[in-house]
Amino acid sequence: MTGESRIPRDSNALPPCTTGETTVISPGDKAALRKALMAARRALDPLQKQHWDAQICANVLAWWDTEKPGDIGVYWPLAGEPDLRPAYVELARAGVRLALPVVHEKDAPLGFAHWEPGEEMARDRMGVAVPQLLRPVARPHTLMIPCLGFNQHGYRLGYGGGYYDRTLAPHPRPLTLGIAYALAAACFADDPHDVALDLIITEQA
Repeated sequence: MTGESRIPRDSNALPPCTTGETTVISPGDKAALRKALMAARRALDPLQKQHWDAQICANVLAWWDTEKPGDIGVYWPLAGEPDLRPAYVELARAGVRLALPVVHEKDAPLGFAHWEPGEEMARDRMGVAVPQLLRPVARPHTLMIPCLGFNQHGYRLGYGGGYYDRTLAPHPRPLTLGIAYALAAACFADDPHDVALDLIITEQA
């Protein structure tokens, strides 16, 4: 990934929308979009979600089998995000070094801690699971980033805290894989600080 955004910026204009994107908003309506996408994710049938999670895991492993990155920053699922922990186990068995994000302070980039599946977990200041024994590591060269929403240009809609935006700001930027359900596809304008993700992995592709 280069240090520059792949898409020319015009935060006052919406990107062209496609038929599959059911949500179209103006730049000021992201709070409403977040609410709608969260509701759609929470409404998923548990068995359907389990099936989609398994498909996303398979797609992640297929991607890894092609790319073979040395270390990966993963995420612990919360608020209905795709649960990729079975894939993490397979990656760890293959020798991939995994790290989980850690919030050290508000309005700051994320830190990262080495993590191995099965080890004891605790909660950080934001209530997110982190390794009980924190072993800080540098920002991994590849990051899997959960997306509440995403548009056709690869821009991510998160929860509004800006943690990943600040984490991706320093150069050189890591390779970024957005993780989402296909229903999270939406039409929205990016903000000037947004960074386009390199790849979006869903249950479909």
